[in-house]
Amino acid sequence: MHRVTGEARARLADTGRGGRYLLGTLTTATVTLVALPLLCVPSLAAPWAQRHRLRAAALLGRPVEPGPRPLRRAPAWLVVQLATGLPAGLVALLCLGNLLLTLVAAVGWWAFPASDPPRLLLLDVPVDGWVPALTVNLVQLLLLAGLAALVLPPLARVHARCCLAVLAPSPAERLAARVTELTRTRADVLRAHGAELRRIERDLHDGTQARLVAIAMRLAVAEETLPRDPDAAAALVRQARAETEEAMTELRTVIRAIYPPVLADQGLVGALGTLGTRAGVPTRIGVGELGEVPAAVEAVAYFAVTEALANIARHSRAGRASVDVDRDGALLCARITDDGTGGADASRGSGLDGIRRRAAALDGTLEISSPPGGPTVITVELPCV
Repeated sequence: MHRVTGEARARLADTGRGGRYLLGTLTTATVTLVALPLLCVPSLAAPWAQRHRLRAAALLGRPVEPGPRPLRRAPAWLVVQLATGLPAGLVALLCLGNLLLTLVAAVGWWAFPASDPPRLLLLDVPVDGWVPALTVNLVQLLLLAGLAALVLPPLARVHARCCLAVLAPSPAERLAARVTELTRTRADVLRAHGAELRRIERDLHDGTQARLVAIAMRLAVAEETLPRDPDAAAALVRQARAETEEAMTELRTVIRAIYPPVLADQGLVGALGTLGTRAGVPTRIGVGELGEVPAAVEAVAYFAVTEALANIARHSRAGRASVDVDRDGALLCARITDDGTGGADASRGSGLDGIRRRAAALDGTLEISSPPGGPTVITVELPCV
């Protein structure tokens, strides 16, 4: 019973979406017809065509391909819009309009003159009493609703596909958009690489190098002190030894930031397994069958999960988190979820922007779903070829 109700609701929602799309198409096609002289100018037609491209993609649930606005294809789209949008919109208007008229006739038949009672479109029966109003109207209402459910959704999808096909970027435009995207990501990677090198240099200069200089000075003093005060020299050597251990700890931290040794020792699966025990919130780690993953992809995936878990611990107020890493063909997918307050945004300069840049360096993507109140879902996809 619940399944049937769910299917009926889904069909009703699908019919509503298709009807709204087609009625909107009828409106815009009419505007296109009226404003055709102005829309013959490509610079004016392009934004109008782009608007319909976005509407069609939204109906079909497809992402809009990146690329320039459809300047060259806009004139051809105007012809297609007039040739297909007007008839398809009229079909929707006929179905939905008669549904509305049927409801009006069912409850307001008595307001019409007795000599001119309303007649049902499909059944051609005059409505002059409550019996036809409640019975025959119900039959027509069901027929029209069934017709709308059968016709409107596929008709809307056909028109949307036609719209996207006409306005799709050409191979040359796709190539140009791809080159532009690669140029942008390359610049981001170079900036990130430069910033990373400066950070490593600063860490080594301010940390490890300063400690090594202090150790060298202590050992020099110990060497001079040894002949006349062996005990003081031994104390200086012990201090130098302690500082040497601290310098080694700092150096390991710097090396771990460049390429974590745990990746080289245990691989991505083992490295991710250790993150759950070090995360600031209780974290479930799930790793599927990954197969052979390039070292660069392993490093980016590891750093992405590490940074995401650090953000969760610092900002999300989450009670728990989960990490799921799997592979779909040539694509490695890491999904990090938490039950925190939401509101994560890579544009605010947080560590999420660093994840985006690292992923873009390998032609990967970062997607963030973080509505206010949560949950937050961060998805990183990395090609393994």
